Amino acid sequence: MADEAAKSLRFRPRQRIKQGRDFARLRQQGKRIVFGCMIANWTPAAPETASRLGVVVSSKVGNAVVRSRVRRLLRESFRLNQHRFVQSIDLVLVARPSIKGKAFEAVQNDLLTTLRKAGLLQESPPA
Repeated sequence: MADEAAKSLRFRPRQRIKQGRDFARLRQQGKRIVFGCMIANWTPAAPETASRLGVVVSSKVGNAVVRSRVRRLLRESFRLNQHRFVQSIDLVLVARPSIKGKAFEAVQNDLLTTLRKAGLLQESPPA
């Protein structure tokens, strides 16, 4: 039973946005919202596919160690809340320099608030 729950929260390779053309498409055609320590660009994805995430962290945020930590924080926030989306989406999160030094809870709260403002989250988490 616990294995099934853990598997459902995995962040699989097919859920990552890797292609430059996908990042560019989301930036040009997607919707955008800025809140807290991040900028979110998104478009609806095909209903039968899983939501996908791309993360952009500029060198303005910090050195390689800091940028890697920021990527991990953003991916983990997405992973834990991916089943709360109203629909499947392609999402690109751009970290702002204010994310440097923030705790996981603060980053997750900023992500959830951003997604709520965009109307992408269900009100209550699924059971």
